[in-house]
Amino acid sequence: MSSELRRSTLPSRFFWLLRVWLCAVMLLMPIGASAQDADTSTDISSFVLTKEGAPDYLAWSRVAERGERVLEIGRASDQALSELRSEIAQWRGLFKSAQDENSIRIDTLKTQLATLGPEPEDLGSELAVLAQRRKELNAELSKAQAPVKEAEESYARADFLVREIDSMLRTRQTDQLFKLGPTPLNPAAWSTAFAALKKTFATAASETRNAWGSDAQRRDLQADLPVTIALLVIGLVLLTQSRGWLIRLGGRLRQMRKGPSRGVVGFVISLGQVIAPMLGLSAFLIALNLAGVLGLRGQAIADALPAAGLLFFVALWIGTRVFGAEASHASLYLPSSVLRAEARINVTLLGLLLGILVVLRQVGAAEAYSESTVVVLAFPVLVGASVLLVRMGRLLRRHLGAQDSGNHSAFRTRVISGIGRVCEAVGFVSPIAAAVGYTAFAEALLLPTILTLAVLAVLEILNVFVKAVYATVIRADDEIADQALFPVIVSFCLLLAALPLLALIWGARATDLAELWAQFLNGFQMGSTRITPRAFLVFAIIFVGGYAATRALQATLRSSILPKTNLDKGGQNAIAVGTGYVGLFLAAVIAITGAGIDLSSVAIIAGALSVGIGFGLQTIVSNFVSGIILLIERPISEGDWIEVNGQMGYVRDISVRATRIETFDRSDVILPNSDLVSGVVTNYTRGNSIGRVIIPVGVAYGTDTRCVETILREIAEAHPMVTVNPSPAVIFQGFGADSLDFEIRAILSDVNFMLSVKSEINHEIARRFVEEGIEIPFAQRDIWLRNPEALSGGATTPKADLADVPAQNLTRDSFTVEDMNGEGEGDE
Repeated sequence: MSSELRRSTLPSRFFWLLRVWLCAVMLLMPIGASAQDADTSTDISSFVLTKEGAPDYLAWSRVAERGERVLEIGRASDQALSELRSEIAQWRGLFKSAQDENSIRIDTLKTQLATLGPEPEDLGSELAVLAQRRKELNAELSKAQAPVKEAEESYARADFLVREIDSMLRTRQTDQLFKLGPTPLNPAAWSTAFAALKKTFATAASETRNAWGSDAQRRDLQADLPVTIALLVIGLVLLTQSRGWLIRLGGRLRQMRKGPSRGVVGFVISLGQVIAPMLGLSAFLIALNLAGVLGLRGQAIADALPAAGLLFFVALWIGTRVFGAEASHASLYLPSSVLRAEARINVTLLGLLLGILVVLRQVGAAEAYSESTVVVLAFPVLVGASVLLVRMGRLLRRHLGAQDSGNHSAFRTRVISGIGRVCEAVGFVSPIAAAVGYTAFAEALLLPTILTLAVLAVLEILNVFVKAVYATVIRADDEIADQALFPVIVSFCLLLAALPLLALIWGARATDLAELWAQFLNGFQMGSTRITPRAFLVFAIIFVGGYAATRALQATLRSSILPKTNLDKGGQNAIAVGTGYVGLFLAAVIAITGAGIDLSSVAIIAGALSVGIGFGLQTIVSNFVSGIILLIERPISEGDWIEVNGQMGYVRDISVRATRIETFDRSDVILPNSDLVSGVVTNYTRGNSIGRVIIPVGVAYGTDTRCVETILREIAEAHPMVTVNPSPAVIFQGFGADSLDFEIRAILSDVNFMLSVKSEINHEIARRFVEEGIEIPFAQRDIWLRNPEALSGGATTPKADLADVPAQNLTRDSFTVEDMNGEGEGDE
């Protein structure tokens, strides 16, 4: 494989991707960034258009034939394939636009044909005028659709070629990834590799000495000496001192603030720990360029330093933010300061090794090192990075992944433990693969894993920052922010935004992502309608607007209009709820129409599905229909006291599926509406709150019944809740087993106070009966003993002697039996 192809392999692009992304995050301009992009854009002017502005299909045919030949031969370089793909992709975009040509004319002709009705099976049965007109319209429609059909055919051909080129590039990438190269363990290659590296630095030093000794260079240096010295001083100060200054500044500012705002201030100040050193490094390199002391080799090394420095300083920042010196300042929890310090050191060294690898790759490309030399020089770096990755994996698995649910959720614990295991596995496999000779595979496995950990760490840091900002804005504590939904949504959006970067890190090409985005924008076909993101966005906007308008109308009805009518509360609620359902239905219909979605083609499928859904959801549908009946007929209303299926309480809410009642013990019971429609419901307060109370009373035998009746009537009539008309009644029910049974039957003005009225009347009955000397008896029982000898320990008691026991001594609570010898007494 050529050196050009090796420089465009997957691991080489990782460093460029990381450099560009992190520079954008830190608001820095990438210095010396060289993107080896596989796609080279083709200007739109390269397309050949006809005078009418349509694509020149003859020119496209030549391009397509050239692409087919290139794919058939399969010898073109990656760069040539990428350029060809870019050209064909832009042709494809032109054909996509051409498919919308004559759309208005085509729709008009179809409408005209529809007005003529369906074409009859018997051609002779139609009027000659209509047949002639139908023939003319069909001819015009075919003519209008011809360019569209040609564009569709060309689009399909271009899309096939693009996919074939992508497949070939991915195949080459896979072959390069699993290519067996020279092993770094070959001692014969060590001397050559170290000699090449030594020669590079020796040549760079020689070029610097020669440039320093040049008279022209000295004059240039003297002319720019003040600026050069100022930049050198600024660069050295920022590189050596700025991070410590910012750490102390952040500590002081955090001490001056309280609550979640401390985290916001700490995050903002911490960004300077990357920005300030990078500015210092940039100033230092600019000063060296002004001094003109760098030769070709020195310039190649200097061009790699910004990316290497960015990796190092970002690793420092990630280690400090994720594993802070203080547990309260760390995004991830570690139980001791020693473990946190170890984690920070591991992260920093990983960044340093990646920076060294970037410099080696840049210098190797500039010096055209042999493949064996690059492998030997990169192997120690890969081994060191693998060891550090294993150490980080063990920290994550043993300490972060082993925390209980008090510090981390179960899902978070499993994820962290899983990440730790993956890091350990990659750390063990990568150096073995590199030692065998699969260096490209080892780098493609190790480097993306490290960069993925960096991306996940940045996402964790941003997650903590978002929670702190949210808590600061709403002036809440951290616990409330942890339970809030808004920070979760923001963090999820950040994760989605990071997915393209993760795809690029793991080997996806920019053209692959562009292709996915194009397919996403193209939407999907549903019947005769294509659902695109634009159509979905229009649908969402119209529906949300209709939903908001419906809720506003419901609020206006409930607060301003309905209270001024004579409708009861249940009727007002029925109108408001019905308005809501009608509004939502209209909003959905208008949104579907506005988005241009034609669902007529899926009506048959929807009809078939409705049968199965009807069987599965028949209970829900039954409750829904019952809820509509309840809202229309209103046999019960909110606030009614009802009893259904043994459940008694007040109706608190009536919805279309279920009704909520509040029982007297303050618990909520959800009743399906079908039970209220098809079952037996007792409504104690329907229409009015008048109801009857029945109070049973028992007196001892021998009591004057007329006196009892008079007393009970006086007590009932004296209570303020008992109505005068109809007046209360006292009923002598009959002769009970233990008492003479009476009942007070009274009508209450408000049946909701039934229990309190019962209690007050019973208190008054007890007081009056005591005053009148009327006894309220307890239950009376006569007990006859069939085997009295069992009570005397087996002694026989003649039956004749048992007759001598007085019957009045055998009461309800106890009885006494004396045996023949008069020795014992038994109780029951």
